[in-house]
Amino acid sequence: METPQDHRTAPLAISARERLLSAAYELFTRRGIQAVGTDEVIEVSGVAKATLYRHFRSKNDLVLAVLERREQLWTLGLIEQQSRLRGATPEQQLLAIFDVFHDWFQKREDFDGCSFINVLLELGTAHPAGQASIQYLDNIRAIVSQRARAADLRDPDEFARSWHILMKGSIISAVEGDVLAARRAQAMARTLIEQHRPAPA
Repeated sequence: METPQDHRTAPLAISARERLLSAAYELFTRRGIQAVGTDEVIEVSGVAKATLYRHFRSKNDLVLAVLERREQLWTLGLIEQQSRLRGATPEQQLLAIFDVFHDWFQKREDFDGCSFINVLLELGTAHPAGQASIQYLDNIRAIVSQRARAADLRDPDEFARSWHILMKGSIISAVEGDVLAARRAQAMARTLIEQHRPAPA
């Protein structure tokens, strides 16, 4: 028979690595990398210091694992998947990225900006986490490029670079407090699509 004590101890069944990663994800995302030490991650996760270093050889390794999770949850789970579900065509799926952003920007308690941009600004491009962030941002741009190609737009890679500027710019504007930033970016995005349509035969 299950008792209240069973409910209290249930979270302990979560692996130590998962507790460390979840704690670090929350702390790093909300407050940055340099403001959070490993001792705080250990305290929040409730594991021993030796356990942290058994799973992550250094703080940098933990940061890299957090960025990998960010790609899974944010890039693939939110941006790519949700925008794909909201559009019937590649062009609609491109524009739907900003619909997803708009909904995200409204949830101020959940809105935490772009971790990849934040890490780049905080640690720089030479840092391993900065290098990883550049790669993850490249992966986002690749999704846009693939959709542009599927929509038969001209110069899909160049298009994706311009589109990505709109994405990143809208996030920064939302951080500043502009909750309609995604709507403004989407209007500019429509113009960008028109500029990249194939020339008339």
